[in-house]
Amino acid sequence: MPSTTPDVAAPTPRPATPPRVPAPVLAVAGLSVVEALGLLAVGLTGLDGVLGTAIRPSGWLVAGTLLVLASWVVACAGGGASLLDGAGRGLLTTVASAEIVLVLVLFVAGLAGVQVPGLDPFAGLPLPALALLALAVPTGKLLLAGAPSASAWLAAGGRPLPPRPAPVAQHRLLRGITVACIGLALAGVAVVGAPAEPVAPSTAAVTDVP
Repeated sequence: MPSTTPDVAAPTPRPATPPRVPAPVLAVAGLSVVEALGLLAVGLTGLDGVLGTAIRPSGWLVAGTLLVLASWVVACAGGGASLLDGAGRGLLTTVASAEIVLVLVLFVAGLAGVQVPGLDPFAGLPLPALALLALAVPTGKLLLAGAPSASAWLAAGGRPLPPRPAPVAQHRLLRGITVACIGLALAGVAVVGAPAEPVAPSTAAVTDVP
């Protein structure tokens, strides 16, 4: 005897919502961008102050300084972007560690009385306070990048990209005929070529007659 129970439609699966970016990852990315912009502004201001003095540095020194500054800015912003993308935190960790070492070296040089070019706008601040303020940025990046939520974000590979549909090949016959016609036309032009223009006879008189 056939069953009279109505067929129940299967529930439509809901699309999975993409995971949210953890707050530490967003904070590291924002801090890296702000630091990159700050480095660019401070570096260009210091370079403008050096070039405005009577003592002009050599071109190689200026080019090297600009190269180091550009590499630092790009690496700083790229470290935050790589963590936000889920690619890894190796670049961010390397840049932050190098910044900590640089701050410590500049602190020791300041205690020894060495004048560091480019730090004239901060000459009025106490040296320990300036060192602590400079150490706060790379240390904060390291702490935020090592948070459990950031580690879980990296382990998951970041935000998954939506799958792209495979391109569907359409009108293959028409495309083949079009390519064949273009090829035949180009071959005909190459074989036949354009007719040569007639050369007008020269009316110049020959003056150098032996």
